[in-house]
Amino acid sequence: MTTSSPERSPARKAPDEQAFIDMQASPEFQELRSRLRRFVFPLTGFFLAWYALYVLLATYATDFMATKVFGNVNLGIILGLGQFVSTFVITAIYVRFANRDLDPRAAAIRDELEGPLS
Repeated sequence: MTTSSPERSPARKAPDEQAFIDMQASPEFQELRSRLRRFVFPLTGFFLAWYALYVLLATYATDFMATKVFGNVNLGIILGLGQFVSTFVITAIYVRFANRDLDPRAAAIRDELEGPLS
């Protein structure tokens, strides 16, 4: 026995190819893309530099990384765990930024392109 889902009428109109091209050239879309890039590229650069520093320290500064902080916990362990913490912090910062700045702009662009939800 096969079941098929009932046909649903689309809630929004389907834009044609030219509408997408025109929207991509619009100032609103350019601003959205610019805001995303101004946020993502520096944050990505920061994280990659932080990660590279960790790898270089682990490779070439083994005595420094082996410095005991307390008990059997050394700087290498703390900095390694810092990689995880920084990943979660960067994710939280991005989610906040996207919810506050990107999503409302993207929704406005979509509404202009496809029309509001019915």
